[in-house]
Amino acid sequence: MWPVPSNLETVRQLAKADRGLAVVAVARADGSVHASVVNAGILDAEPGGPYAAFVTGGQARKLAHLRRTGRAAVVFRTGWQWASIEGRAHVVGPAEDPDGIRLPALLRAIFTSAGGTHEDWATFDRVMSEEGRVAVLVRPERIIGNG
Repeated sequence: MWPVPSNLETVRQLAKADRGLAVVAVARADGSVHASVVNAGILDAEPGGPYAAFVTGGQARKLAHLRRTGRAAVVFRTGWQWASIEGRAHVVGPAEDPDGIRLPALLRAIFTSAGGTHEDWATFDRVMSEEGRVAVLVRPERIIGNG
């Protein structure tokens, strides 16, 4: 089992405190930084979890950068307290799960890990599929912050 950093619980609390809002940063091809706000959470998924996890659109620029570099930083904050998880990013979408076996359950798990709830999971699954949503799992290699 991969060792969990000792301050991962702090990151969980930060994620919950601001309703899963986080900043994701990835490198563009020219080396500049692409950053955007997402809903994210800490997902205790196997294999290899826990992960900082979020869902993004299949046409999002950050997704193209993630697929090219395979790395991301996810920053959670509340007030002046913050923590950043940096690591390898694993994308799971229709291309990686062509039979659609794992993707709907994974998208639901990420949504709920970021504090989301839904009254009609069938509609949730349909909309995620129609929008080409993909899951991004960032395996913590480094956690930094001030908490």
